[in-house]
Amino acid sequence: MHLPIRATLLIMATTFATAAFAQTDPRLAEVTAFFAQADVRAGPDIVDCTLSEGAETTCFSITLAADPQAYTPGPWCPTNVSDGPEEGGIWFLDGETVDVDGAFITRLAEIYGDDKWQLFDSDTGEIRYTGTLEACEAAARPDVDPAYQNYCVQCLPEQLPKEAIMTFVIPLEPVAASAPAQTNRTGSGIAYNGVRLDGPAPLDAILGAYTIAPFDDCGGHANPFVGYHYHAVTDCLDASPAVAADASEGAAIGIAMDGYPILPNLLADGSEPASLDACNGHAGADGEYHYHVGKAGANAILGCMTAQAGCTQEDANGICNAAARGPRP
Repeated sequence: MHLPIRATLLIMATTFATAAFAQTDPRLAEVTAFFAQADVRAGPDIVDCTLSEGAETTCFSITLAADPQAYTPGPWCPTNVSDGPEEGGIWFLDGETVDVDGAFITRLAEIYGDDKWQLFDSDTGEIRYTGTLEACEAAARPDVDPAYQNYCVQCLPEQLPKEAIMTFVIPLEPVAASAPAQTNRTGSGIAYNGVRLDGPAPLDAILGAYTIAPFDDCGGHANPFVGYHYHAVTDCLDASPAVAADASEGAAIGIAMDGYPILPNLLADGSEPASLDACNGHAGADGEYHYHVGKAGANAILGCMTAQAGCTQEDANGICNAAARGPRP
């Protein structure tokens, strides 16, 4: 049965008004301001979404290029054992970050107690590193091509086969989860400069192939799957545009995939936050829950997520159903 024209027009007008109201939600203005320093390709928009445990709610969707505007990523691999720390990036060792300079490369056998480590030519001092896209694709994967064992692995963003653009769909209001979730599926969240805050780097696979895949001094490196992304947060994200809800806690440097704010590792006075849970989160003095990023060398920006996560997707117009998504490659 068809509705009368007047009723149809009324329904259409109500629908358009609701959509218009949604896109003028004041929370969108906050999201827009937060990502003012990012390379935004679309959004933010308000969309319907299904979260990781099946909750249906309202999210914001924003499409970002993995291209920090305030600095040029790199360097990663030194090219000769005589190179100083300015020629290479950083690596995780015993919970700390260390410089990947020429001297570090020469000490790998000693550091890891295995004389099979030999990333450099003993006669020339030249270091083997992945300098092409083909080499990057063969080495920057869990099952490293045997031809690239004992290499310093780097993928240069300008060599990747396509521009790294990702759409993030994140709940406007966090929805409780039945249990904490790991961050190696969707990543931890997004930094204010539009770069993905990822889950832990697969250190066992990297080291098991006698390779080192350094991060730059900002804690980031690139791969063909998600482009440039962070596995650690350093002082490169200190200039957050956010207004601190609690001055003692500091201003947010990112938004987690479950919608909670992500704050720096240390409090504003340089001390460590107290009473953090397993996910690196706690409630501040204002009673609001938030995360603090892990120590730069910990290989865990977040320990886990306490609420249901949204989606990362390549299709900007795709429907977010995080409960139906399989594990990331």
